[in-house]
This record gives sequence, structure tokens and C-alpha cells, in this order.
Amino acid sequence: MHSSCWYNCAFFLLLEVSVVFGDLSSPQNLTLHTLNTHYILQWDWGHETAMNETVTFTAQYIAQYKTRRPTQSQNWKSVCVNVVERRCDFTDTGLFYFGLFLLRVQAKTARQSSCWVQIEFCPDKHAAIGPPSSVQLNSIIDGLEIIVADPLDNTNQSMKDLVQNMNYLIQYWKKHEDVQKADILWTKNNFVTLSELEKWTWYCVIVQTHCEFYNKSSVYSDTHCTQTGGETTNLMIFLYFLISLVLFFLLFLVLFLGSFKTYKTLKSIFYPSVTLPSYILEHRAADSDMPRLLIPEPEMFCEHLDITSAEVNAAITVMEQDQGIETHSQHDSGDSGFISTEEDSCHKEYRRTQRIKHNEVHMEDMCKMNHREEIQDGMMGVLCLKQ
Repeated sequence: MHSSCWYNCAFFLLLEVSVVFGDLSSPQNLTLHTLNTHYILQWDWGHETAMNETVTFTAQYIAQYKTRRPTQSQNWKSVCVNVVERRCDFTDTGLFYFGLFLLRVQAKTARQSSCWVQIEFCPDKHAAIGPPSSVQLNSIIDGLEIIVADPLDNTNQSMKDLVQNMNYLIQYWKKHEDVQKADILWTKNNFVTLSELEKWTWYCVIVQTHCEFYNKSSVYSDTHCTQTGGETTNLMIFLYFLISLVLFFLLFLVLFLGSFKTYKTLKSIFYPSVTLPSYILEHRAADSDMPRLLIPEPEMFCEHLDITSAEVNAAITVMEQDQGIETHSQHDSGDSGFISTEEDSCHKEYRRTQRIKHNEVHMEDMCKMNHREEIQDGMMGVLCLKQ
């Protein structure tokens, strides 16, 4: 009876273990993508659980020498815990570059866990080396100067401190030629001079990092091109001077035209082209900057007088009346004798003199009136201009 119970318990225990471990597949195709000290572990997992549960992953690492201890004392360090992504970044774990480590991954659901899958990793041996962080070209006479910057780790330190026997492969060629015809130069220095090149010629350069111990090589850097220098001839100096002279002339012409256009625009805005009357301009030039109207003196005569038709008709009427009076006086005094004739002639002369004086006064008053009207018109023009 007790034996049957024992067998039943063992059966159910094995069944539970098979449910926990046997039904969930493990991750596959563990791959490390590395560059200098950047390490990313990736894996594949394309299976589905029976209950369509969400699958998460846990990634750990341990130094290989610690695996020689009993299982209970092994201290695996978790880097990614229950992540959905099928990748884990080990860059910031501080793995010793010359050490040997074990990296493992496990798949989990709410009720099941897969078996661990692990790989070995030695950064010095397995990590890829990167190209130079930068390449700079400087042109010199009959050659080029090449400045190569070392690859950098995740803390921006030179990889030369970690990689032994690092050197560089430099390829250079004329820009118009094929890269297959490039010349090769091996060097361990970060500063290289390429001499005896053709003058005033464009050259292109690419650089590759190489590690001799494990025979690791990086990809090539970006292509950099520049022109070599040379001696400056008299013809080139003359051409440079001529080009600079033309450019200076064009610049001066543009500035002059722009200044003139600006001047014309400002002048048309602040000083519009409106002509003032001549007498206002004369008084303004003679006395002050502001126009000032003067009261005309009595002895001033008008230069031009316009008499309207009504005035002309009135003058004609007065003259006709005067002639009629003179004629009547002559008829009335025809028989008066010599004395009457003399009196009439004196009276006529007096009246003619008075009429001439009256006409002169009338003409002077009209001239003054016209001059005042012109002054008033001038004042109105000045006010309009000020507004």
C-alpha cells in the first residue's frame, strides 16, 4: 500500500517537472554583435506555448573560472530580466577585456521555464575592432599629411590601451583613378606624411585598423579627398590678383548702386519734389530757413495787372459820361465870348487832372489787392506743403 502511494507521488512529480521544463523550448542561435567594447547578445525563439502565454527572457553572465565551483556557489549576474526583446546589451557590465566569460539565456512564461542556453565569450579574441574614429588630411607641397585617431571604447578611451600591436593600413590613390590602383602603406603611427606626390592633384585616402595577434581587421574608414599643394607661379599670382580685383569691383559696384538707390528713396520720402513760388524761395534764401511773408510797401508796383470785363466797361462808361459833359459845356458856352472860352478850358483841364489822379489811385488799389491775393495763395501753398 505504501509502495503504491510512493509510485503515485513520483509519477505526479515527474509530470509536474515535464510540464515546467519539457514543454517550453529554449532560445536558439545565440549571437554576439561586438565592436571594440560594445557587446550585444541576440537570439532566436520562434515557438508558441500551448496556452499562448507571453514569453520573456533572462540573460546572465559569469566568469568561466567560477563555474568550476559547485552549482550552489556559482554567482551568475543577471543583465536583462524578463525582457520581451530578443536581445541584451552587455556593454556596461564591465567585462574584463582579456577575460573569459559564459553568457546564457532562458525563456520563461507565467508557469514554465526553458533550459538555459550559453556561449563562451572572450572580448580580446571575439570582439571586433573598429576603424579609426577620425581621419584628417592636410595639404602640403608635393604631398599630404594624414592624421589618424585611434578607435575608442565605450568610455571614449583609446583602444590601443587594450589591443596589442595595433597598426593601420592606409590606401591612397588619385581621385580620377580606380581604387583598385591604390597604393598601400602600413604604419603604427598616428601621423603619416605622403611625399613625392603630384602637385596640385586630388588624392583620396581610406584607413583600416589591424590587430596582428588575432589577425583582426576593421572595416575601412570613410573616404577622404584633398588636393596636394605646390609652388605658386607668377601666372597663378597674377590670376589670383585679377580675380580678386574683379570681385572687389563687383562688390564696390553693388554697394554703390545700393547706396544710391537708398539715398534716392529716402530723399523722395523726406524731401518730395514740390516747387514753391519764386518769391517764397527768395525770402527763404535771404532771411531764414522758414518762408516769411513781407508786407508790400506803398511804392511797390505790380508787374502784371489783369482787368476784368466789368472794370473795363465801368471805365468806358465813365469816359463816355465825361465826354458828354464836355460836349454839353461847349454848346452852352458857345456865345459867352472869349472869357467863357478861357474859363471852360481851365475847368476842363482841372477836371481832366482830377480824373487822371482818380484813375491812378484806382489802379494802385487794384494792384495792391492783386498782390495781397498772390501772398494769400502763397501762404496756402506753404501750409499744404507742411501738412
